Amino acid sequence: MEAARRSQAVLAEFMKGHTAGNASNTADPANLGPAMTELSSHLAADPGRMIEAGFNLWQGYLNLWTATARRAVGEPAAPVIEPEPSDRRFRHPQWTDNPAFDFIKQFYLITGRWVHEQVRSVPGLAEADRKKIDFYLGQFLDAVAPSNFVMTNPEVLQETIESNGQNLIRGLDNLAADLERGQGRLAIRMTDLDAFEIGRNLATAPGKVVFQNDIIQLIQYTPTTEKVHKRPLLIVPPWINKFYILDLKPENSFVRWVVAQGYTVFVVSWVNPDARLAEKAFDDYMREGILAAVSAVEQATGVAEVNAIGYCIGGTLLGATLAYMAAKKDRRIKSATFFAAQMDFTEAGDLKVFIDDGQIANLKQMMEQSGGVLDADAMFATFNLLRANDLIWSFVINNYLMGKPPRPFDLLYWNSDQTRMPAKLHLYYLRECYQENSLARGAMVLEGTPLDLAKVKIPVYLQSSRDDHIAPARSVYKATRLFGGPVTFIVAGSGHIAGVVNPPAANKYQYWTAEHLPDDLDAWWDGAAEHPGSWWPAWQGWLAAKSGPMVPARQPGDGRLEPIEDAPGSYVKVRSDQG
Repeated sequence: MEAARRSQAVLAEFMKGHTAGNASNTADPANLGPAMTELSSHLAADPGRMIEAGFNLWQGYLNLWTATARRAVGEPAAPVIEPEPSDRRFRHPQWTDNPAFDFIKQFYLITGRWVHEQVRSVPGLAEADRKKIDFYLGQFLDAVAPSNFVMTNPEVLQETIESNGQNLIRGLDNLAADLERGQGRLAIRMTDLDAFEIGRNLATAPGKVVFQNDIIQLIQYTPTTEKVHKRPLLIVPPWINKFYILDLKPENSFVRWVVAQGYTVFVVSWVNPDARLAEKAFDDYMREGILAAVSAVEQATGVAEVNAIGYCIGGTLLGATLAYMAAKKDRRIKSATFFAAQMDFTEAGDLKVFIDDGQIANLKQMMEQSGGVLDADAMFATFNLLRANDLIWSFVINNYLMGKPPRPFDLLYWNSDQTRMPAKLHLYYLRECYQENSLARGAMVLEGTPLDLAKVKIPVYLQSSRDDHIAPARSVYKATRLFGGPVTFIVAGSGHIAGVVNPPAANKYQYWTAEHLPDDLDAWWDGAAEHPGSWWPAWQGWLAAKSGPMVPARQPGDGRLEPIEDAPGSYVKVRSDQG
């Protein structure tokens, strides 16, 4: 009775949000219908193949039934199929030890494998349609996994019995709270949002904001060594997220670590834009972002030449800016490091399934309705879909089925602290990079200047990560053929975040290097050598050789720029859910 009462409250909150206009006005926002129609026509054209496929599926079920029957009478039976090592959904012992749950698990895995095999092997289907269908069928399969339901998840079922259903009551309370927080849209809490505060226990590296305009605040960090390299270091993070991924806690702060190596470090903190900045474009982010920051660094230090780092989309902008500067004979940036950044988008991974004319048209309409900005929740939902089991369904199980509060986790707090984006900027990026691949083709034009990455002759360091689902290593590697100067390429262990943020003291993961840069990544792997631990020290050795002699350390405010406020500044504290 209590569950029914609370369910009514949850449903009322959901309906309130949707009747208020929060639901999508587009029947097919993913533009999936045409691709599914194409798939259906190709399948119907070869009924013999479908009969064979159906037989193969039933053969898998028969093998599973046979193995289960043998287990039932006490005979040993090897599993017909096992989860991938990275699949955390079925790690509870009962998924293997209990024959009933083992059967459910394997039945699900056999079916899922078969579904993907049919899509990936059907002849004649356009590759873009194949990838889109395969991705969204994967989303459906993730959603209907037996781990997501009370009666087919042994851990949830055990908790429900032992607590007399109190876990479900708590879960409904959590669900209602998330719907209320999202104003009728399900805003799943991934962490305890009250456990963290920017400037108190996140983004705590000491420094000062020394410059700001409509788009950026520029932070200069306080040195921790008596001497520093003469050439300053400018870091350009992505504007899709906030910069403090590089300064979470002191023990995993890249900012603190690189300051301790003897560098004068500056970090761009992008604004969280609202409708007033809707017309800001890619050109503006180059001019008022990177170029303004380079000029400000010179005013702050008296040094005209800098080294630069670009992370993710910040790296793409940095690459475009370097090509612009090369065309203008502007040589103030002397080396560039790219963290998980793409220049060539022909193999940009699963994100490409969201980028076609129909979806971009829907996105444009949605941004117009939001005052000319992309709502932060849209990008948050997109990135979560790329790892749905880890970033959606694991929290559905923990928060709503087990009825537990999410645990405090700084990385997930940062992940939930998304930013808005100007419509003009975002549409340009999607069309010119993901659709047209203009930067790699030499067809991008900024402020009337054609961009050619081959004219960028400075040393370049390309960092990628083996399991990166946003900027795949194969995609990052393509930049080795684009720049005109010396290029160093590495692959780090883990993914888009942990592959970058891997402090040496953690002694985790590994990285790979190779002396030569062949035409493709597969050939590079053949000659790659593995090294344990963090890649940071090796990179620092590369950077030190390009950073000049040691000079007395510079304090924020020593130069021509007066400090404006303490780091981390005010721009980074503007949350999208608070205006």
